[in-house]
Amino acid sequence: MPTVTLNQGFVDSQAVCRPDKARVDFYDKKVVGLSLKVLASGHKAFYIRYRDKRDKQVERKLGSTAVMKLSDARKAANEVLAQVAMGDDPFEQRRTLKNVPTFAAFVSAHYMPYIKGYKRSWETDETLLRNHVLPKIGNLYLDEIKRQHLIEVFSHHRESHEPASTNRVLILCRYIFNLAMKWEVEGMTRNPTAGIEPYPINNQRERYLKDDEALRLFEALEASPNPLLPYIVAMLLLTGARRREVLHARWQDLDLAQRLWRIEFNKTGKTRHVPLSQGALSLLATLPRKEDNDYLFPNPKTGKPFVSIFHSWDTARQKAGLKDVRIHDLRHSFASYVINQGHSLYEVQKLLGHTQVKTTQRYAHLSHDSLLNAADSAMASVPWDRETREAKAKKEKEEKDNALPGAKPNRPARQSALPRDAPPGKTVSPPHSGEPPAGEPSA
Repeated sequence: MPTVTLNQGFVDSQAVCRPDKARVDFYDKKVVGLSLKVLASGHKAFYIRYRDKRDKQVERKLGSTAVMKLSDARKAANEVLAQVAMGDDPFEQRRTLKNVPTFAAFVSAHYMPYIKGYKRSWETDETLLRNHVLPKIGNLYLDEIKRQHLIEVFSHHRESHEPASTNRVLILCRYIFNLAMKWEVEGMTRNPTAGIEPYPINNQRERYLKDDEALRLFEALEASPNPLLPYIVAMLLLTGARRREVLHARWQDLDLAQRLWRIEFNKTGKTRHVPLSQGALSLLATLPRKEDNDYLFPNPKTGKPFVSIFHSWDTARQKAGLKDVRIHDLRHSFASYVINQGHSLYEVQKLLGHTQVKTTQRYAHLSHDSLLNAADSAMASVPWDRETREAKAKKEKEEKDNALPGAKPNRPARQSALPRDAPPGKTVSPPHSGEPPAGEPSA
C-alpha cells in the first residue's frame, strides 16, 4: 500500500498495476483516507476510507478517474470526512435511497398481499389504485411523492366523480402511506396526505319506502324472472342487513330456535348476530330450499351466491315507478320502521351492526307523518292570530272566574225536592241541614 503525493500526471500515466497483482492502492499524503485503486485491467478509481458510526472502518468509491479529476476527488473526500465528523454518512444516505421502493412496487409487493389476508373488498382497492392512482404516481419513489402530487390525483378524480367517491380514494392513499410508515419502509418519514381535507359531502340521501311504495315494489318483484328476488328483497327489509350479507347467508348460520342469524364476515370484520323477527321466520319457512346447498339464495345456474342482482332489481324498481330507490335504501327503510315504532337509536345501532351511533343517525329517519305531528305540537306556543289569542284569553278568564270562592258553578241548577202533597207549581227548598223535607222519608 504505497503512500504517495498524488498529482494528475501520476494518476493519468504513472499509476499502473504490476502484472503479478490484481490491483494496487496508492494513498494520498494530502488527504487522509483518499486512495487511488488501479486494477490489472487498467481501470482506475478514487476511494475514501473512514470509520462509520459504529467505529467500523469502511471504504467507499468516490468515482472513476475517467470522470473525476484528482482535485475533484480531494474535494469530495474532504466533504465526506466533514459529514462523517458531524455524524452523517452520505454513503448510508445513498444506500437508503436505493432501497426506497416506488409507489407501484410497494403496493404490489406489500400492500395488496397484506389486505388480501383480511379485507373482503380488496378488489375495490385494486380497481381504484389501477384506474386512478397508479397511472399518476405509480412510478414515483415513496419519498418523492409530495402533497401536490396527491392533490392533482384527487382533483382529477373529482372531475368525473362525486365527492364521496373521491374521498374513498383519499382515505385509501392515506392508509397506504400510514402502513408504509408503520412498517418503517426506507425513506418514509411523513405521510404526504397529511393536511389534505376530504371533500364536503352533500349527497347523503334520506330515502326509504313508504307503505304504498312497498306494495308496488313487491307487485313488480313477483313478476321478476329471478324467482329468488322477492325473497332477497324481503330479507333485506325484514333484517336491515347489507346486500352482500344476505346474498351470502347460509342455513348453518341460522339458529331458528334462538331466532338468531350469525354473520361471521361483514363490513366491520367482526362477527355479529342479527335477531330474526317473526316476519323473517315466516319468510324462511316459505323459502324454497335446494338440496345439498347451504346458501339461502343460491344462483339457480351456479349454486353459488349471486355476484350481482342489479339487472333484475333495476327492472323491478323501474316497473314499480321507483327508479330512485337503491338496494341500500332498503336498509334505510328498516331503520325508519324501527324508529317510527318508538325504539331508540341504540337499538337500531345494534340491529344494523354499527360500531358508532353517529353512523346510525343517518339511517334513523322519522316518517313524514311523525314529523308533521311533531311540528303541529308547536302550534299552541305560536299565538300569531289575534282571534285565537282573544278566544284563548276569554276561555282562561271564564275558567278563572269559575274557580273563585263563592262563585256559582257553571252547571244546571239542582231541582228542589217537593213533598208528595205539594200543590202543582210549588217548590220547596231543602233544609240547610241536608235532611229531606217534611213528610219525606229519610234515605
